[in-house]
Amino acid sequence: MRAEEESTAGTPLKSTSVMVVGATGTVGRQVVRRALDEGYDVRCMVRPRQNPADFLRDWGAVTVKADLTKPESIPPTLVGIHTIIDCATARPEESISAVDWEGKKALIQSAKAMGIERYVFLSIEGCDKHPDVPLMDMKRCTELYLEEIGLPYTTLRLCGFMQALIQQYAVPILEEQPVFGTDDETRTAYLDTQDVARMVMAAVRTEESLGKTITLAGPKAYTIKEVIAMCEGKAGSEAQVTKVPLLTLKVLQAATGFFQWTRDASDRLAFANVMSANKTITAPMDDTYKLLGLDPSETTTLEQYFDDYFSRILKKLKEVGGESRQRDFYL
Repeated sequence: MRAEEESTAGTPLKSTSVMVVGATGTVGRQVVRRALDEGYDVRCMVRPRQNPADFLRDWGAVTVKADLTKPESIPPTLVGIHTIIDCATARPEESISAVDWEGKKALIQSAKAMGIERYVFLSIEGCDKHPDVPLMDMKRCTELYLEEIGLPYTTLRLCGFMQALIQQYAVPILEEQPVFGTDDETRTAYLDTQDVARMVMAAVRTEESLGKTITLAGPKAYTIKEVIAMCEGKAGSEAQVTKVPLLTLKVLQAATGFFQWTRDASDRLAFANVMSANKTITAPMDDTYKLLGLDPSETTTLEQYFDDYFSRILKKLKEVGGESRQRDFYL
């Protein structure tokens, strides 16, 4: 009888079995690397036609093919999975609505049906305050949907990534190319994506994070002007800054929103409304560090991040005589 009962109950899921969705993205790949380093069995959902994900397999992860816009492809990838870590969001060429709302609903419904025991969702800080920004509104709706459907969840709201500043500001300044700035005073507390991954995995293993919405912020918040000035100092050269007034972005948003074929561009320009608020995008982190059992001194500051980046790049340029400005050096 006992053997029959055990057979009926099935094999318990290993709590170390995780699925990372959005594993090839800026944050997702760091989550995969961190999870593997911590001994988790990592499965990555990748789209059949996306860029090769060989590096994920080289690291030791398993890749499975599925597409959030094709709901029927999702359930088979979740067999044997204990925890989903959802880092996915639409790429610039993709429909935000199709991926970040319809696709996420399909993923969450499949997770519920398959008995997933934990769902960690990466959202955006302030998404509940900007329903006029489509991506932020969809992130907030997804947060609410997770609560309503009854999955054990943890929502992590992110402020901004240091990595994004490299292509936007560091590389153009090194190449003596123009950079685009705005006249706003919005401040953002950027995090290194490696620190984001460390915090995500701490949340995965912390029972007290279940049912909570937690904002992850960097040690200090900066304006774009301050970021550009820091890059100038580290690079030893002056930036060619082209200022784009926020009013111009808003007018462009209204114009592109008029046509269906430009709707996604309009959605992204709507982030101008966030910048125009001139607020500080951050959150107190003392309680979060305590909750997750992390040491705040281990979190990289933006100055430390730029110090490391520019020292490595300038060393490479010096090795080749400073004659090459190829972008390969900056990646």
